[in-house]
Amino acid sequence: MAKTQLGARVNEDVAELAKMRAADLGLSIGDYLARLVQEDTSGLRARAVDAAARFLAEHQDVFDTAEQAQQTPREAHAA
Repeated sequence: MAKTQLGARVNEDVAELAKMRAADLGLSIGDYLARLVQEDTSGLRARAVDAAARFLAEHQDVFDTAEQAQQTPREAHAA
């Protein structure tokens, strides 16, 4: 399949994040961006976000309990 060159301007932080993530995945920046576009337009990303939101909604009490346990100061034990 022939490839077409695109141009886009992004801030330096976004460019650096894209470079790092592409490298993590073993992809070129172009292949990484193509993958993101394909996932976005196929609905895969939206379905993943929806699934994560449903999971969090169903298990919010577990997360709340864990967070409260971390915030509750532990009682000092008498020696």
